[in-house]
Amino acid sequence: MKRIIFISIIILFGNCIMAQEIVQWRGANRDGIYNETGLLKKWPDAGPKLLWHFDELGDGHTSAAVTSKGLFITGMLNGNGFIYSFDLKGKLLWKKEYGKEWAESHNGVRSTPLIVGDKLYLESGYGKLLCMKTSDGSSVWTIDLVKEYGARNIEWGFTENLLPDGNVLFCTPGGADASVVALDRNTGKMLWKAKGTGEKSAYCSPMMVNLKDKKILVTFMEKSICGFDASKGELLWKFEHTVSPDVHPNTPIYKDGLLFCTTGYGKGSVMLKLSADGKSVSEVWKHERLDPKIGGVVVLNGKIYGTGDRNRFLFCLDWLTGKESFSIRDISLAPANIITNDGLLYIYAESGNISLVEPKAEGINVISSFKVPLGTMTHWAHLVIKDKRLYVRHGNSLMVYDIGA
Repeated sequence: MKRIIFISIIILFGNCIMAQEIVQWRGANRDGIYNETGLLKKWPDAGPKLLWHFDELGDGHTSAAVTSKGLFITGMLNGNGFIYSFDLKGKLLWKKEYGKEWAESHNGVRSTPLIVGDKLYLESGYGKLLCMKTSDGSSVWTIDLVKEYGARNIEWGFTENLLPDGNVLFCTPGGADASVVALDRNTGKMLWKAKGTGEKSAYCSPMMVNLKDKKILVTFMEKSICGFDASKGELLWKFEHTVSPDVHPNTPIYKDGLLFCTTGYGKGSVMLKLSADGKSVSEVWKHERLDPKIGGVVVLNGKIYGTGDRNRFLFCLDWLTGKESFSIRDISLAPANIITNDGLLYIYAESGNISLVEPKAEGINVISSFKVPLGTMTHWAHLVIKDKRLYVRHGNSLMVYDIGA
């Protein structure tokens, strides 16, 4: 009887963990794919209805982390970082300072908050790792990745969006003795650290490949794409992928045994085949023109959509072959960050233009577009869709639009 009760408690505890709401950068799978229904298929000429906005965030390039009850976003004021909590109607619930933020170049907060249940996680531009309560912003634990794990900062500051997996939190110090670290996300206690490879971190937000009997954490380091055994931190493989400067901010995408990786500054894209046991990769194809710097890509119906950095086009590539279906040069569309929902592309260009786009076999149909009306600095923050609303961040401003049909 006691055994049955014990097992029931374990199952109940496990279900509670699974039931916790997780909100992270670029959607549920970090791939820019959202799964909303009942959205507008065409926007009014002036753009969707602006429900509310907040214009005192300070400097930053991060997206909003939107839960079913509210949202969290970051900003930098007078050199210090802040986390803001709002309800869904735009009421500011709390604002917490967490210390020095990046003011050396392209000023502002880099990393989007990660929400798991009642906890918020963030990595600052100087490698400070934070865990807070979502209810009031009070601290649960903090770690200095530089002091604890020998993290070495990079030219434009740490820019990682943290990766959760159950009660484990992964981050990439890029230290001489710790490439990647796995932490107990409730306490901050180290579970394992991957031996240093000699490479620093490289602005990349890692992703998880779930195989039948193994989980593999994939990320870019300074000069290579790396795969680590997520259970113990063993480096399984690395694939050389170099560019100058050492900037690899685009999260890889995995689908059906293939791993798509892409980098800006003219380096371009490579498709890798992951072995069945996850212990090696091999090159399938390359495409040097698709070279997004900060926008990432999305995969839709067997096609890769993304925009270039040195090659400032909107590209469409075949997932299996890398063959270019089309490329379009248009400042209102590229360079840009891209997300997708219900077969349509949502493109937020560095020019400040947001477009709703229907992809076609040999081109696109720009259905609707509007110019972002508020904010400062560069248009780099990625779009977010949640409960029929579109969340747009531009520097010191957050704008929330109604896109429900």
